[in-house]
Amino acid sequence: MGRETVGSANQGRLLVGVRTEGASEILTPAGELDHHTAELLREPLEAAVAQGRTRLVVDCSQLEFCDSTGLNVLLGARLKAEGSGGAVHLAAMRPAVARVFEITGAGVVFEIHDSLEAALGG
Repeated sequence: MGRETVGSANQGRLLVGVRTEGASEILTPAGELDHHTAELLREPLEAAVAQGRTRLVVDCSQLEFCDSTGLNVLLGARLKAEGSGGAVHLAAMRPAVARVFEITGAGVVFEIHDSLEAALGG
């Protein structure tokens, strides 16, 4: 099931699991998404789009923190996915991460789901 895990050179602050399920590419970042770790999520998101996988589901259930750099990674992936006819779905955001999207207004440009199951079903 798990095809790939991308690790962090920064004391394991972010790990990103990547797997394909049906038409969806599921990325599961675990830890802190910030200036120092953003590339660890950007690379598999961009690789998925380059491979024609444009229905991207980011399972945020293990994401503890997201700063503006992390938000920009997700916004960039959204633009690339939508440019190829796809979308980025965010699932199971923790309150601290959801707050970043609420404060910035970025929540309105993503498909946001309460759970991974809901994101995969929609």
